Formats: sequence, C-alpha cells, structure tokens
Amino acid sequence: MSVFSTIHVAFKALLRNPTRALLTTLGIVIGIAAVITMMEIGNGSSQSIKSSIEKMGANTILVLPGASRRGGVSQGSGSRMTLTPEDCEAILRECTTVGRAVPVVNGQGYQAISGNVNYAPRQISGSAPDFLEIRNWEIEEGRNFTEREVEARSRVCLVGSTIVREVFGGRSPIDSELRIKDTAFKVIGVLKSKGANMMGADEDDIIIAPWTTVRLRLTGLKTGTATDTTSIAATSPSDLYPAEGIAFYPEPTENAETDTLLVPKFIQVDMILMTAVSPDKVGDVEEEVTALLRERHRLKADEENDFHIRNSAEFMKMLTGTSAVMTNLLLGVALISLIVGGVGIMNIMLVSVTERTREIGLRMAVGARSRDILQQFLIESMVLCLVGGVVGILLGHGSALLVQKYLNWPIISSPEAVVAAVVVSAAVGVVFGFYPAWKASRLDPIEALRYE
Repeated sequence: MSVFSTIHVAFKALLRNPTRALLTTLGIVIGIAAVITMMEIGNGSSQSIKSSIEKMGANTILVLPGASRRGGVSQGSGSRMTLTPEDCEAILRECTTVGRAVPVVNGQGYQAISGNVNYAPRQISGSAPDFLEIRNWEIEEGRNFTEREVEARSRVCLVGSTIVREVFGGRSPIDSELRIKDTAFKVIGVLKSKGANMMGADEDDIIIAPWTTVRLRLTGLKTGTATDTTSIAATSPSDLYPAEGIAFYPEPTENAETDTLLVPKFIQVDMILMTAVSPDKVGDVEEEVTALLRERHRLKADEENDFHIRNSAEFMKMLTGTSAVMTNLLLGVALISLIVGGVGIMNIMLVSVTERTREIGLRMAVGARSRDILQQFLIESMVLCLVGGVVGILLGHGSALLVQKYLNWPIISSPEAVVAAVVVSAAVGVVFGFYPAWKASRLDPIEALRYE
C-alpha cells in the first residue's frame, strides 16, 4: 500500500468512532494548552522582571573617581578627583557598547528655601538631560532641561514629589523660585514619584539641575570672596594710608560674587553614569571603558586604575536566575500533563488494536504487510496527537489572553513555543503509538481471523 492509501485508511478508522478519538486527544490538548499557556506567561513574567530590573538600575554602570591617600591611609573611593566631562564625551564617542552616558555632580548638606520654608533635601544632583532616561524617570509636570541650558549654566531645576510636598505645600511649583545656597533656581519640572529604593531611602527627595550649574555655583569651584572695607586687617592698605579717607579697593556690589564665575581650565565630576546597549553587554562596557580611561589618564601598565567601575550584574543575575527557575518549574508541570496525555493515547491505541484484531487479520490475509499495519497505526496515533496539538495551541493562547485580560499578567507569544508544541505532538504520537502499532503488526493473520 502507498503512504497516501495508508493515511486514507487511518482517517477512516478514526472517523468511525469520533467520540473515542476526541477523548483520546483530550489529554494531548490539555498538555499542549498547558505548555503554551505556561510558556507565554513565563516569557511575559521574565520580560516584566527584566524591565523591572533595568528600571531599578541593574543595567546601569557607575564610574567613580579613585581613592587618594594621606599618610598611607586611603580616603575612600571618590576622594581623588580624576574624572572630567571630556571623559564622558570620549566614552560616548568611542565605546560602542555604551548606550547613554552623563556626568554627575552631587551636592549634599544644602538648604532649599522657598518663601518662609527652609528644607534640607536628601540629594541634589547635577547632570545632563539623559540622566532621566538612564534612571527610567518620567516627568509628571513641566519639562526637562536641555543641553543648551547645561552649556549656558542655566539656573533651572527639576524637583521630586517630596520636595513639592515639603517645600511647596503640595501645590504646583512650576516657574517658582527655589533658592539653594546663594543661587536662585527656577523650577521647570516635577518628577514622577518613585518611592523608596531597596535601601529604604526616599528617591523623591531630590533636586536635579544642570551639572555645570551645580558644580560652578554650589560645590566650590567658584573663586573669590566678598571684600568689606570695614573689616580689613590692620595691615591693609586703608590703614597704611589713613589720611586718604578712601578705601584702597572699592567695595564690590552685593551680587558681584554670584554673577562672576571664574571657570577653571579643568572641571572634575563626581561620577559618570552609563547604560549598556543591552543587559548582557555590561561586562563588555566595563572592559571598553577601563581600556579607554586608562589610555586617557596616561596610566602605565603597572599602575592601578585611578577610577572604579561599579555595576549590579550580580543582582541582575540573581533575579533573572530566579525568573528562569520559575519558568522551568511551570514548564515542567505542563510537560508532566503532556506525558500523561501520551500515556492515555497509548492505552486507547492498545484497546483499538484489540478491538480491530479481525480487521488486521483480514488486511494481512489479502496482502497487507507488517510494515503497512505498523504505518497505519502510527499514522493514526500521529494524527490524533497533531490534531490535539493544534487545538491545544489555540486553547493555550486563548487561556493566556484571558489571564492577561482578567488578571493583568503580562504575556509574550512565542513562535518557537508553537513550533516546539507541534514537534512534541508528533513525537508523542510516534513514541506512545509505536508499541500498539508494533503489536498490531506482529499479529498472526490466522489467529487474528479466529479472534472473537
């Protein structure tokens, strides 16, 4: 018999008892549906966890200045100012695995004043516009500052929700004035609330401004001090020439110091904040940035780095590993149900062989070979499994959509899972259908015809 004739006979045999065929495929339908549902939910959960990890900063890399030493004692990381804005520009220009990079200047211990309210924010950060993209931080009201405002050292800032509550009494602070030290900033944006970080610190208790403004106006690179002729020491020129009655140096105006910025030739930053183009490139970023900064800082081969690179790769590895374990657990449970469905098919096929013994004997008596009988029962088993697989795929995807709609769980459809389900269905048909088919092909025609 040709293969097509065998397939035709197999289909006719299945259609003679559609109820039994339906019940036979039910185990495969449930198994495949469970596999597809678990795979889509597992993929969605993994992607959700991955996105959450990236939002928590596991995809970010910090470059910190090295440690200085005094009397043989290390002063700790960051005490040696070795990073410059030019380093950040070079990283963006030459490191292909770096997605974004911004310089960061931190200020602490300053008071934020608005009207009669005086408040000490937890953190004052100076950076560039991409800082919000790196931190996955959105603006709830207003706008972000621009690169032009960074270059112009504009006195603008963004505030967190805690600043809005504590300083502005919960009202909109847009276009309001916020004074820090002796500099008045204009509030141009309000950040969306992030709540507390993993260490319990309030992330919304923050003020973000252009790094040039923070460095030059708040953190000490401004030079010169106010001069008051009434408090000059006895050795001052005004005391050397008392008869003149005129101060040797004219008294500066009240805002002369604030409006005069003496920009040094080299400006250092407190850190460089970066993101990798993808989470799996964090290690490559570290290697590229290390090589680049060693070259820029002219470090010899035997010299240690004058900077440190920190990332959260271990933290990310732990969470993604946990997600993979949960996905594999769910998949294992689904595969168990698939095996149970395969065993059910084998049992039904054995019953079918027993019921159709006379039919098998008659076919063999008129010339059918053992190979033809084996093919027929294998094809019947594979057809049952493939039909069950297709129905299971549709049912599994539909179940995943219902879970997404009513439970708001993320799902991601996987074409690979669909292909795998079809292959597994066929494999189950072959594996669990082989023994009944082999048993049928080994029947003796004479004995089969005598079977009652």
